Amino acid sequence: MRHTRAAMVVAAFFSVGARAPERPPITGVSHLAVYSRDLAASERFYAGVLGARKVADPENGAGARYQFSGTQFVEVLPAPAGLGASLFAHAAYRTPDASALRSWLLARGARGVGALEQGAGERRFAARDAEGNEVQFVETEASAAAVPGAVSGRIIHIGHAVRDRAKEDGFYRTLLGFRPYWFGSFEPPKVDWVSQQTPEGRDWLEYMMVGQGSRVSEASLDARQLGVLNHLSLGVRNMQTAATELYRGKKMTGRHDGPQMGLDGKWQANLYDPDGTRVELMEFHAVTEPCCSPFTAPDPEG
Repeated sequence: MRHTRAAMVVAAFFSVGARAPERPPITGVSHLAVYSRDLAASERFYAGVLGARKVADPENGAGARYQFSGTQFVEVLPAPAGLGASLFAHAAYRTPDASALRSWLLARGARGVGALEQGAGERRFAARDAEGNEVQFVETEASAAAVPGAVSGRIIHIGHAVRDRAKEDGFYRTLLGFRPYWFGSFEPPKVDWVSQQTPEGRDWLEYMMVGQGSRVSEASLDARQLGVLNHLSLGVRNMQTAATELYRGKKMTGRHDGPQMGLDGKWQANLYDPDGTRVELMEFHAVTEPCCSPFTAPDPEG
């Protein structure tokens, strides 16, 4: 009997020891990186219109970061020669341990996992999602305090074009643990937008669906359409207050639409940077019943 119990203890020990390590947390959106063909015009928009704080870009000295808080920003990069219609560079998410998350992804055969880079109070690495988009994971020592005077201190979601929902779900939901939040369309039962929250946070990634099953065909994609699809969203507590401040400051003179009620039941408005990348202002909470599907996770808080 003693030998049997000892064997059970040893087996249990090795079972626990062999258990796969848990994935390090992914807590929210870090930033969206976009290309610009006119960096001075981009500065007038992100700093002048939206009130973001311009700081040096430790990844690319020719670019700039426009911060809405110490941990969230838009990275604007000079467009390389020969760049096509899409100005989307990469999406990035926050983690408290970039090194451990990188090791975890490597152990699971994730695509395109790059070297761990560090500097300027942060550590980061890049990988590739199932459709080949660059995805970064960033660990930062910065404070999350909002930038004074910015239209918002919080990026609540980022979105980019997706062709194959099931394929991308394999990366974001199955591998990384992103959680369903909401989906919808102008023409149900088609699906144009699929939102999933970060595993340990409430910010979300929005698939902007292209191709079969959505209203957007691959053939219809041009620079203007891609600028709508590849976007970021800034959370505001009250749309009337946010829009009024922009109008009073004569900052709604460029291309924009709204405010309007979104199909998710939240007030929203869209502004566009000089290259056509959409910046969506959105209230944190729905005020009417959403179309198409209920919310299946808690809203972010502002």
